Amino acid sequence: MMKKITLLFACITSFVKLAMAQSFSNTEVSFKSPDNKITYGGTLSVPTGNKKYPALIFISGTGKQDRDGLMAGHKVFLEIATELAKNGYAVLRLDDRGVGKTSGTYEAATTADFANDALLAVQYLKTNKQVNTKKIGFIGHSEGGAIMSIAAPQSKDVRYLISLSGLAMNGYDALMSQNQKIVAESQLPDYDKARSNDINTLMFNVALKYADSTNMEEKLNETYKAWKAKDDIYFKTLNVQFDHFRFPVYSFVNYAIGPWYRYFIKYDAQKTMSKIKVPVLAINGDKDNYVIGEPNLQNWKNYIAAGGNKNVETHLLKNVNHLLMPCEKCTQAETQTSKNSVSPEVLKIIITWLNKTIK
Repeated sequence: MMKKITLLFACITSFVKLAMAQSFSNTEVSFKSPDNKITYGGTLSVPTGNKKYPALIFISGTGKQDRDGLMAGHKVFLEIATELAKNGYAVLRLDDRGVGKTSGTYEAATTADFANDALLAVQYLKTNKQVNTKKIGFIGHSEGGAIMSIAAPQSKDVRYLISLSGLAMNGYDALMSQNQKIVAESQLPDYDKARSNDINTLMFNVALKYADSTNMEEKLNETYKAWKAKDDIYFKTLNVQFDHFRFPVYSFVNYAIGPWYRYFIKYDAQKTMSKIKVPVLAINGDKDNYVIGEPNLQNWKNYIAAGGNKNVETHLLKNVNHLLMPCEKCTQAETQTSKNSVSPEVLKIIITWLNKTIK
């Protein structure tokens, strides 16, 4: 008898949850930049009904991504957007520059350019009759945290921010901490870990110093050449037969002299985030190797509070990676093969916060 009651209760619960979930529609949308040089393509998800809905704009992180946020085989943005739409929120997801239906050249753009893209998306949403124009916000992943931090203070139409594994550190500090974390968790012998950290630090310092200089490439190559001469002498003292360590100097230098890197390494998070005056929700996983959870969450609170805004809620989730998925070993290889979706806890936190703060 007890089993039947339990089964009946489970069925009723499932039915209630299904009934509470709103239906929604997906519409292909596009709009142009003011100079008509870029066409933006994306998907707008809107709950079914004759009312105006709060709306969120997804902002992706570093690297060319489509509107679904396809990373390591997982459609992260699509998963979250679907849950938001089911709970009464309109969601706009865009292809990055040079991806899908969006034109332009991704490699020629900076974090500031992506912030301008986000602001154009706000203007587009304001033309939609089903959007509550007083309740438009950003939801940024990874570098998207920095992008929305730049964009939000520039528009009174942006009323709230949600950071998902979002960056809240200076560009230089972020690059340093990310690389140190990757090196620390690598399988390299200790002497190669030390060599990695040594050359990384030297190159990042030079890149920062010469970020606005025309001779940045020359200075980086000079730095590597000088380090390599000293490192060759050092390696001989180790009495190791074969040297397997390789620093990708050519690819690093080519990357560093590009517009994105030059802008990003100078990014001042504290100065930028102190201008944020709207409610903020920030969620990070403690197994994130790209945007380290605890220090970034502290910055979301402290940097924004420095400007007088203390309306910031943060969450550090255990055993959750950069893609906000539950993980065990939490390695990049595991992420590629994982069948997990975005953590249900992440979705619950987002919906709960939106319902109490925005809706």
